[in-house]
Amino acid sequence: MKTIIKSLIIAGLATATYAKTPASATAENLINAQRVSNINVANISPSDNIWKNAKSVSVIFYPQTTIKLNDAKANATNKDNKAITAQVSAVYNNSAVAFKISWSDPTQSVQSGNVSDVYPDGFAMQMPVSFSDPKKLPYIGMGSEGRLVLVHLTKATSVHYEPNGNGDVEHQISPHNKNAFGADLKNYNDKVNKLGKNAYTRSFISEGFRSMTELKDGSDKFGMKMTYDAKSKRWTGVVAKQLRDGAADLSKYGALPVSFAIWDGDKYNRGGVKSLSTWLAVKLQGKAGGDALVKELTAKPQGDVKAGQAQVEAMCASCHTLSPTKQAASPFMAPNLNNIGGYSTNAYLAESIKDPNAVVVAGYNRNAHKGFAWYNVDAKTGKRTSTMPAMMSDDKSINDAVAYLKTLKAEVAK
Repeated sequence: MKTIIKSLIIAGLATATYAKTPASATAENLINAQRVSNINVANISPSDNIWKNAKSVSVIFYPQTTIKLNDAKANATNKDNKAITAQVSAVYNNSAVAFKISWSDPTQSVQSGNVSDVYPDGFAMQMPVSFSDPKKLPYIGMGSEGRLVLVHLTKATSVHYEPNGNGDVEHQISPHNKNAFGADLKNYNDKVNKLGKNAYTRSFISEGFRSMTELKDGSDKFGMKMTYDAKSKRWTGVVAKQLRDGAADLSKYGALPVSFAIWDGDKYNRGGVKSLSTWLAVKLQGKAGGDALVKELTAKPQGDVKAGQAQVEAMCASCHTLSPTKQAASPFMAPNLNNIGGYSTNAYLAESIKDPNAVVVAGYNRNAHKGFAWYNVDAKTGKRTSTMPAMMSDDKSINDAVAYLKTLKAEVAK
């Protein structure tokens, strides 16, 4: 199953109650967004009064293991990662939606401008630009052809000076290179802090691999912030997104799909090495619509796990790694599936089995691994096609395979 891995990047939610959900009323991957009177998108903060009555739910983030990083130290550090649980709450009004996420991290990792071997803690939120079919959501983290995503990212960074357009180069000099001491040095650092920035917050739009582009025109109206509590050793992040702006119009929906990602700098996390949620349904309480999305993202697999395991092991294990302890295939042959059940939806897995070309995973540098090309390129059209063939076509076989693949996920840390 090659393209079976179309899930990457960046953020999730778990058990919550939905007023229109059938009697079982407790559904995974569902969060209820409480209606509030006002959301300050530009200056969203963890201490805002809007969070006072917002109920949090537990969301599980699974280690992303699709591709092995070309970094032996990082690979060794992240080898036995477990899934982590975060607390997420959501609020909305007629113009915006906001999320608050809190997770445990024993170390505070902050990126500084004067070092190159330290990676920061961070988190991201992702939303589709549009979604009419809940079974065809974008590839998590990177989007896919015809299915654009917006990715909002922030990292923990120290204060750094950026040119202010006034020709001021003095404050770009490192304090270590200043012939200043005592009060003079303090005054200099105070000036740098006043002119500097202490947040890395960016917005991107993407329609598939190698298409991610930073939005710099201000069309995407959003705000993010993250703060660390040294006593409890927890990060709290907040993100607010305007429902209707130049990047997307999400105001017409009664429920939204959202995904989150968390990076742990102390474990050399960056890029595709992170903890990732699946697509989650966010029901806007009191607003009509969105039932089909909620139903799709909270549905349990319908197949036979045992039958699916037999099929997948027979048809897929020669190319894909299915377990962190049983690696029959080369780690470069195809995407690693040992956590695919944690961050992939039922529909994504089914589509990957039946139509591997629907979303083509980029894979490794073809010059570095010539024998393991994950896709081919048509010389005339430039279109990529997966080297994985369609594996199954009948619904029962696909449902069974999906049921098994959904069990492939790391143990949750206690």
